[in-house]
Amino acid sequence: MPATPASSPGQDPADDRAYDPDSAGPQPQGSLAALIGRILAEMDELQFQSFSKDDALDLGLLLVEFGRQRSLPIAIDISKGEQVLFHAALEGATPDNELWVRAKQRTAARYEVPSLLVGLRARAAGGRIEDNAWFDQKTYAAHGGAFPIYVRGTGAVATAAVSGLPQKADHELVVEALSEILGRTGTLG
Repeated sequence: MPATPASSPGQDPADDRAYDPDSAGPQPQGSLAALIGRILAEMDELQFQSFSKDDALDLGLLLVEFGRQRSLPIAIDISKGEQVLFHAALEGATPDNELWVRAKQRTAARYEVPSLLVGLRARAAGGRIEDNAWFDQKTYAAHGGAFPIYVRGTGAVATAAVSGLPQKADHELVVEALSEILGRTGTLG
């Protein structure tokens, strides 16, 4: 029987923060399932009543504010289909971040789930989505940072994406901004 990875002292092995999608090493047992569960809950909770271009601007400006306050080298993109509603590159962002933000955005739009979840589901099934010949890595990226904009009762209508940090941090930054915007409008939860 294979050894079960040990968790850090005081850390719950089923803690969703314990799973690191960028690590090739052993992960605490249950942490992948816990992270997937957290993302599914975020998808259910982070839904707008409607989503306008003004909402896209507010969300984009909030992401810029977070990035500038924290000196984050990020690219930010909010798109609806092929229409770019908001785009910015902060100090330190590189041309590669532009490629990544687009690839993650296309993944979230295609699957209508966060780009991080696409990659995590493949890992939960025992592999990597990138190992499938049908997954075009020049077009898509199953890495964290793109989150669909959901309208309750309608589904995914746009995407918000960030690139420049480790993929889990990119995802969490978008979730933080969505949570704050939806909290402001009183529609969170």
